[in-house]
Amino acid sequence: MRRLAAAPSVRMIVVAAPRADVDAVRALLAPVAPVTVVAGGADRQESVAAALAIVPDEIPIVLVHDAARCLTPPSVTERVAAAVRSGDDAVIPVLPVVDTIKEVSAGEVVLGTVDRSVLRAVQTPQGFRASVLRAAHEAAANSHTDDAGAVEKLGIPVRCVPGSDLALKITRPLDLALAIHLLAMPDPEAPAV
Repeated sequence: MRRLAAAPSVRMIVVAAPRADVDAVRALLAPVAPVTVVAGGADRQESVAAALAIVPDEIPIVLVHDAARCLTPPSVTERVAAAVRSGDDAVIPVLPVVDTIKEVSAGEVVLGTVDRSVLRAVQTPQGFRASVLRAAHEAAANSHTDDAGAVEKLGIPVRCVPGSDLALKITRPLDLALAIHLLAMPDPEAPAV
């Protein structure tokens, strides 16, 4: 929350939390940054829609961020917001894929090697013109794990901007160990004194 709130473009933060934990999350985050906490839904799409529903119409740009990417530097948030302000309807931070990627069959037999030069690993926050994100959520027929994917289905181009290795997604024990190690290091984006 501190890193997100440190981005100058962020004027309002809405957090979607499990219904039973709304008060606890509000109390936890209140000392960190001004936040509005809403009850999330059964999946990501419902949670984003619940948060989006309380964003005032006068806010033209919405960023959707994952708590699992809590080390995302403010500079990434600023790059995404700046690209939307410059005219893009949808913007995602990305990194080039560095691993060799194989397409495999249901029986785990390699079908082929995917050209990684055209692949990108997507991060958050993802940025949208608010009206575009609302339209994507209204049109979404089934759950999606990525808001940019819902926008793509509307036929709207999604622009890529550079992400950051620090914006790793914390989902496995090794990710958590790496995050703890990174938090113990000096902030690479902090100005030199």
